[in-house]
Amino acid sequence: MSLVIRRRIRPGSEAEYEALLTEANALLSRIPGHRGVGVIRPAPGEHEYTLLARFDSLTSAAAWELSPERAAWLARVTPLVDEQVSFEKQPGLDFWFTPPAAPQLRQPPRWKMALLTLAALYPVSLSTGWLFGEALRPWLGHWPTPLRALPQMVVVVLSMTYLVMPAVTRWATGWLRKM
Repeated sequence: MSLVIRRRIRPGSEAEYEALLTEANALLSRIPGHRGVGVIRPAPGEHEYTLLARFDSLTSAAAWELSPERAAWLARVTPLVDEQVSFEKQPGLDFWFTPPAAPQLRQPPRWKMALLTLAALYPVSLSTGWLFGEALRPWLGHWPTPLRALPQMVVVVLSMTYLVMPAVTRWATGWLRKM
């Protein structure tokens, strides 16, 4: 789960906002389940910052959103903000492609993420399809299709999240970083 916040900072308030970003990073690091912060700073002459806070679950993200520390931090940020451009919650698969310790958010092009996901998912899908379709047929063959598919999807999702994608993204880091 990622929270993506875009704010346009008042001209001349950038240094103070940068200091508050450093403080936010320290506050977030104390939240259980926090997985990292990314900041996309504005181009020269622009004033729009993007802050990305990544969490391991919706519960962890909610703990930050409802925390008194965040409320106090926001009270100090509000006078520096010219406009809050957007606030998004992104539950997507992008977390596979940005390491938790990344100091700056810099995701590869989406086509690379899609290609790498396909390359990793294809063998996992084939092997679990065989496992649940052939090898376990004597035990699961009489189950209705939706029930047979559920344990297969659990195996696919857990394998991809905890084993396959972390290994594949480490292996392909050089290629992913080349824009």
